[in-house]
Amino acid sequence: MTETLPPHPATALRAVRLEQGLSLRALSERVGIPYSTLSKLENGKMEMTYDKLLRLAQGLGIDLGKLLSGPAEPAIAPAVGRRSVTRAGEATAAQSDVYAHVYPAAELLQKMMIPILIEVRARSVDEMGGLVRHSGEEFLYVLAGSMEIHSDLYAPLQLAIGDSLYFDSGMAHAYVKTGEGSCHVLSVCAGPGVQRLTEATALKRMHTPSIADPGVSELETRRAT
Repeated sequence: MTETLPPHPATALRAVRLEQGLSLRALSERVGIPYSTLSKLENGKMEMTYDKLLRLAQGLGIDLGKLLSGPAEPAIAPAVGRRSVTRAGEATAAQSDVYAHVYPAAELLQKMMIPILIEVRARSVDEMGGLVRHSGEEFLYVLAGSMEIHSDLYAPLQLAIGDSLYFDSGMAHAYVKTGEGSCHVLSVCAGPGVQRLTEATALKRMHTPSIADPGVSELETRRAT
């Protein structure tokens, strides 16, 4: 049975759309998502995946975090002694034509850090769908291949195996592949918006072990899925 997302992304989408005086058909034309799909997203009847959230945030001209903002989290006592082991091939994953994400420790909620193993597939910012921003901070480490990080404040920065970068996620950014081979990176994000995004996307519960292995080609990844 397909799981549904928490209600707040759908609720936030409808609120922002109405606030901007847009009909569903007008928003559909703006973001290139069919009217019927938007209706299902707003009513919580369809999965609000990362690529859809990204296109909606860009089309509405808002911070991605605004679509992910939900009710304030209740105060809880600090967790003591928590740990999470993710075995090879058992991580929660999600993918599209322009990225593949693997989420270690996906079962731990309210983490201070969100580790994500990413296969960067997009070869341009346009292919990625534009720049994205969200509250918090981000650490990036290149595991295999080469890439550029594009932002709204700096010139494109080339990164190769072993290079790393720590930056403010509120700076609009995008990961773009530059080499011929596959490109794999480790991204560690901090911030409540990223937590909600990860929990939402992770509902897909796809098991794709080859995505997490930098030595496996994109073709082999597709065959495995």
